[in-house]
Amino acid sequence: MNRKTFLKSLALLPLAGSTMRLQDLNKMTQPFTSTQKMPVLFLGHGSPMNAIEENEFVTGFRNVAKEIPKPQAILCVSAHWETRGTYVTAMENPVTIHDFGGFPKELFEVQYPAPGSPELASETKDIIKKTEVHLDEKWGLDHGAWSVIKHLYPNADVPVIQLSLDYYQTPQYHYELAGELASLREKGVLIIGSGNMVHNLREVSWKHLDKVYAFDWALEASDKMKQFILNDDHKSLINYTSHGKAYSLAVPSPEHYLPLLYTLALKDKGDTVSLFNDKPVAGALTMTSVKIDTQ
Repeated sequence: MNRKTFLKSLALLPLAGSTMRLQDLNKMTQPFTSTQKMPVLFLGHGSPMNAIEENEFVTGFRNVAKEIPKPQAILCVSAHWETRGTYVTAMENPVTIHDFGGFPKELFEVQYPAPGSPELASETKDIIKKTEVHLDEKWGLDHGAWSVIKHLYPNADVPVIQLSLDYYQTPQYHYELAGELASLREKGVLIIGSGNMVHNLREVSWKHLDKVYAFDWALEASDKMKQFILNDDHKSLINYTSHGKAYSLAVPSPEHYLPLLYTLALKDKGDTVSLFNDKPVAGALTMTSVKIDTQ
């Protein structure tokens, strides 16, 4: 349902005896109101343990939230929701998904009860023309979303929806689809890509798990990525398989890399790009995160 249709349907509701409170109505229409253009973020989410640990990366997430306007809603593209086709979560109350194993009980007890937004899900479905977007009632918030968003907005008072990654599609396809989300930036929506630019779990150095450390190939690939990002060379980032062995080791599969393309596709000419949490961990991961903002 688009905004116009939604407001027409509201006009048919009886005023007397309605249990809908004014603040509830405002909450439902908020994602569709015009705002200043919101920034866009790519967050290197790293280990799920970042959800409960105190470290410099968690501090970086909290700090970036202080630097940007508080959004009316969040659309998150997470590395951890891959589908055949494109889906967007459309439930009122998304569950907290603990999509990992082998971690302490404390981590599995974390809940992030942010509301969803069926209205924003419908708006997202309507504005994407590249493919049919399906409304999903089963997924929720995976750890690529909640483990970082909980540090940005710990009160869970910002509605969150997720857009899935169609694993059958090319990087160019994802970049072009992401560009269709641009209008949401002017409707109070913070768009977040959550993954890791360098992400090779098979090559992780377990003895350096909690240490700032990188293999030479990880540093080489990371430096190339950052150069492409800061030079607005999105074509090279899209064609990531053409940059040699170091890049291939850094991106052995695309799911953690593609959310970066969703973020960069939304950069306008007048926007600035900055990096934060720009450090490697465990040899084969980087926590490098990106903020795109208006000048």
